[in-house]
Amino acid sequence: MLDLSRVLAGPLSTMVLADLGAEVLKVEAPGGGDETRSWGPPFLGSADGESTYFLSINRGKRSLGLNFHDPGDQVLARRLITEWADVVVENFRPGALQRLGLDVDELLAMAPRVVWATVRGYPEPDDRPGYDFVIQAGAGLMAITGPVEGPPSKVGVAVADMLAGLYLATGVLAAVVRRDRDGVGGRVSVSLAEAAVASLINVGQSVLTTGEAPRRQGNAHAQLAPYAVYQAADGPLAIGVGNNRQFRALAAAVGQPTLADDARFSDNRSRVIHRRALTDILNAALAERTVAAWCQVLVAGGVPVDAVRSVPDVLEMARGWGQVGTVAHHQLGALPVVRSPIWIDGARLPLTLPPPLLGEHSDALRGEWGESAGGRAHQEPTQTK
Repeated sequence: MLDLSRVLAGPLSTMVLADLGAEVLKVEAPGGGDETRSWGPPFLGSADGESTYFLSINRGKRSLGLNFHDPGDQVLARRLITEWADVVVENFRPGALQRLGLDVDELLAMAPRVVWATVRGYPEPDDRPGYDFVIQAGAGLMAITGPVEGPPSKVGVAVADMLAGLYLATGVLAAVVRRDRDGVGGRVSVSLAEAAVASLINVGQSVLTTGEAPRRQGNAHAQLAPYAVYQAADGPLAIGVGNNRQFRALAAAVGQPTLADDARFSDNRSRVIHRRALTDILNAALAERTVAAWCQVLVAGGVPVDAVRSVPDVLEMARGWGQVGTVAHHQLGALPVVRSPIWIDGARLPLTLPPPLLGEHSDALRGEWGESAGGRAHQEPTQTK
């Protein structure tokens, strides 16, 4: 797999596929490489060392420095696409690759089994660059995120990029299965904007069918109650009730079993309508014990509940699950990483290569394919698929 992408959605997609066993070659421009190499602080190793942003989405890959403005490197790029890669992932703006001497139609005609996967900011013909923050604003996510009476807010991570990357990986896998069946590759395309619109799920469907614009709910749920953050004696906890049985168990656990028989709270529709009254009652009851005490009682009663944890606490918990592992980075030593959440046959996916240094494998790869820093050698490349 040839990864010509940068920033988040494309690199995340190729890392997901690398975790699943794909051999990924990340192509970067010499001198700077992927923009996320400069996104920080924090940087590890030195003030201008390795960006933690880059490290988070580029494990499992080798790095080859290619200057697409150099005719010799253009030739090598074409050879990689037509003679080595079975999948190409890129996020260039429309027309950019053609201007660099890499005509996609021509390349796919030469290598019809290649799956060409593209991630864009917006669906064509809109060629604006796509950045997650702007996409979240323009695709409606900010309108439904944040305090009820407060300003619009973005999600705490780049969710449009993440979803686009996951959708792209799914599309690539489907195209590979089709290629194995029919013998032909083809094109897969995902845009951040459309991935963000798809993420509206129940909120979007509600607007399509009712015509009513949704309001921000803060930490509450527009269609479920009680389903929000509540206050215990020493801090917040999240309770998510999805059915009447769970609500009855919650009412009993907080010492007010008759709440389940109150007409205002007897079913979810009524609880949503009378959400404010229910919230006041629950907060008053929950204020009598600590978060830890309530979690113990509610879990025992089958009520979905958890503390509102800090990220360090979450990662310590994930370490106990075995989801935090280490890879041997060539400058940083043992580098902790969050492992894939995918399990196959009862086992976690293995960790392989660390996130590469910029152009770390260039000399070896150019030698392998008969290339040198000074130009092409006259021999065929080794097939490494």
